[in-house]
Amino acid sequence: MTDNCPFCEIAASDRDQCIIHHNEIAFVIRDGFPVSKGHTLIIPRRHVESFFETTDSEKEALFSLLEDTKKALDIEFSPQAYNIGINDGIAAGQTVAHLHVHLIPRYEGDMKDPRGGVRGVIPEKQKY
Repeated sequence: MTDNCPFCEIAASDRDQCIIHHNEIAFVIRDGFPVSKGHTLIIPRRHVESFFETTDSEKEALFSLLEDTKKALDIEFSPQAYNIGINDGIAAGQTVAHLHVHLIPRYEGDMKDPRGGVRGVIPEKQKY
């Protein structure tokens, strides 16, 4: 656990009400600042900043929860599509220095032209 890390604080609390799903290695919460209905985060319990620093077991646990969470969101919100993203490093927009995978449900009509998807991190290069 790292001091002042909000995700470490959640991981350390066995009774944290915001955890909606978990396994031994990772857990799932709703994003505190959602960009869509159902925007969810999959987070390793171990404090690790970068996806590239995770172990094979952590990767497997994260992707297992990603699959399970997608199925649950399909039932709860019935989105038409998803964006999956990781902001890995400050230059990529990471604001909490603890790895977290965004699972963002997408809905028809939620934006005028969704073409380019995650390429929108640099808006002028999104359309091609």
